[in-house]
Amino acid sequence: MVGIMIGSGIFRTPTSIAQELGNPSLILLLWLAGGLLSLFGALTYAELGTMFPQAGGLYVFLQRGFGNRVAFIFGWTYMLLVQPLAIASIAMVFSEHFNKLLRTEFDTRIITCAVAILLTGLNVTGIHRGARLAVILTGLKVAALALIVSVALALTKGDAAHFTPTAAPKSLVLALTPVLAAILWTYDGWSDAAAVAEEVKEPQKQLPRMFLLGTTLVIALYVAVNAVYIWMIPLSTMRETATVAPLVMERLLGGIGGDIVTVMILISTLGATHASIIVGSRVTFAQARDRLLFANLARIHPTYRTPFVALWVQAVLSCVMVVWLEHFERMIGGFVFTIWIFYGLAAAAVIVLRVRQPELARPYRCWGYPVVPLVFIVSATAVTLLAIIDSPKDTIPWLGILLAGVPAYWLWQMRPGRT
Repeated sequence: MVGIMIGSGIFRTPTSIAQELGNPSLILLLWLAGGLLSLFGALTYAELGTMFPQAGGLYVFLQRGFGNRVAFIFGWTYMLLVQPLAIASIAMVFSEHFNKLLRTEFDTRIITCAVAILLTGLNVTGIHRGARLAVILTGLKVAALALIVSVALALTKGDAAHFTPTAAPKSLVLALTPVLAAILWTYDGWSDAAAVAEEVKEPQKQLPRMFLLGTTLVIALYVAVNAVYIWMIPLSTMRETATVAPLVMERLLGGIGGDIVTVMILISTLGATHASIIVGSRVTFAQARDRLLFANLARIHPTYRTPFVALWVQAVLSCVMVVWLEHFERMIGGFVFTIWIFYGLAAAAVIVLRVRQPELARPYRCWGYPVVPLVFIVSATAVTLLAIIDSPKDTIPWLGILLAGVPAYWLWQMRPGRT
């Protein structure tokens, strides 16, 4: 979970946020708000995850709450769009910094596809081997962010004057949508622990801990790292810097600092890509196992016991997204817009199931119910509406792909021998 949450965003988004806002305190407050919103979602999903500890995560929650039609539309969108975009966008950042570290100019599309294919191959050969790598990479990423904070505090080279508000490039009304999108993208991944619940020992005990502790740890790291960024670099300079972290490390450690943080970014994005591959294929696998997609997608490797067909289909679609969209910003735009629609729906499933099936066993009950899930649902709805209002040209195509799942479901139901 932490391995997915800590990816490319914490290194790329501070610059874009600085280009929208001029009040450092407000920026940190929004980072905290985005983290709390993610925590509300995690607490809500912990109830669902312990009720239904099966592969699939959001897919399973939507199926149990709203039936096969909604679950199919989600799985359709997730397989074709959401998860390939997530994998491709994170791996693209790895490719960019791979070139930067080696001073090369290789085609980033080729590197991105190679990373997706190699990590997929690793996961095909076994979840235990893949999980061990995820643990190692996650530990390195947490250590890297902690290093930035600790070195900055130890050397005390920052300036408290950087926290003084300055003129904002845009009004708060115009800035809020892109800032929230950037922050929520950076926090994304908090829901993915549920996708591998079937492979977690004692999920009724472990899932709530994973959701709560994982999200809380990332909130603390992100707020602390952004505070250090601002302490070291004024917003006016940050706006003109492609990636803030290398500049911070250069000011702390000299010229070698840039290379050190580039290695950190490579480790971070490699780990996040790897973790996304682990959880992504489990959704498609679960849907196919329920006979809502082609049966071959639910095939288990006879030796390694992994969903190898779903894994390879996911890898191919990720490469398609890389070739088609090419740019990181276009990829995350489609991802954030579509996934938050389903985040809100899955949270609503908690309330629906409480009303319709109160007799179901609930090893964990969402803290703060019904306020916590309701706040999350309203926030998810607001994120979607703000995105459409802010940029209908960019969001309507993604909405079209999502809605295409409606006739696709009808055709699937009409298909002879669909199992």
